[in-house]
Amino acid sequence: MDETAQLLKSLTEAHGVSGYEPEIRALLCQYMEPLGIVTQDKLGSLLCTQSGKGPKIMLAGHMDEIGFMVAHITKEGFLKFQQLGGWWDQVLLGHRVIIKTHKGDVTGVIGAKPPHLLPADERSKVVVKKDMYIDIGATSKKEVEQAGVRMGDPIVPYSEFTILANAKTYMSKAFDNRVGCALVIDSLKHFQSEPHANTIIGVQTVMEEVGVRGATTSVHAVDPDVAIVLESDIAGDVPGIEEEESSVKLGGGPSMMLYDARMIPNIKLRDLVIETAASLNIPLQFSVMAGGATDGSAIHLHGTGVPTVVIAVPARHIHSHSAIIHRDDYDNAVKLVTAVVAKLNKNTVKQLTD
Repeated sequence: MDETAQLLKSLTEAHGVSGYEPEIRALLCQYMEPLGIVTQDKLGSLLCTQSGKGPKIMLAGHMDEIGFMVAHITKEGFLKFQQLGGWWDQVLLGHRVIIKTHKGDVTGVIGAKPPHLLPADERSKVVVKKDMYIDIGATSKKEVEQAGVRMGDPIVPYSEFTILANAKTYMSKAFDNRVGCALVIDSLKHFQSEPHANTIIGVQTVMEEVGVRGATTSVHAVDPDVAIVLESDIAGDVPGIEEEESSVKLGGGPSMMLYDARMIPNIKLRDLVIETAASLNIPLQFSVMAGGATDGSAIHLHGTGVPTVVIAVPARHIHSHSAIIHRDDYDNAVKLVTAVVAKLNKNTVKQLTD
């Protein structure tokens, strides 16, 4: 396993659901401290600054992953949960989770009423989250409490990083958005060894999945001239999706979001990304996301406005225990982001809003 794969493995296997990010934050600190001056805002987002005399460029990825929290403990010893971030009901049943308690990690499984005991007309219906529970093998509420589980404890999907058959595709939880965190780190590494005039601030934000909260505070700390949000995108190359719905494919290159529910990118910055990709023969895909948003939604509205664009690595099965990305897409995303940042001198930045 090479350095990049090890980075992705380390970041995706770390725990850190929205609002409960200490473990992944500590790991990100270790990676970023050799790369610049690391600070933290009061909400918990990390900022790594490489100072220069040029414009301030914000590279933002979010460290939180989707998960749950303990919302109720039944007298029989089952846990009812509140989702943190968006989960589709059909991807949950039968999956293992880890409850982070003050006594240590506790493993459980998401369950529901067995189909064997359901009437025939109910077996084909989707089980909704409110009818699910987490089973840690307890037989009473007292046993749950003795295990250390408390109301409000965070619950993390259990999934190991796996290199798949063709060796270029990786499967894991939390590619949304640990892949963006890795892009921040690798971009900072690049500019540590390559001379540049810009001030580059790599930001790992918290609580994106519950309302872009970390981006809202950290952008005030940065006050950037330009921002590039680094994300995972939805690969539309699975059965049942028509090309007009999504043309983004695994292995087809990094993608750029042309629209989401809360941001349209700066058109001149968009064009700079397109032209840079073409000049370097980097395949570039385009996506439109009618529902949902990214940290860019808060960043581009900071102050009197910040030219912002989203560059992403496509992922299949996003927001599940087992998303899949392609290594070529990741490597090309690093090349594209660093090439765009290198072009953002004072004159170019000024022209973005002229």
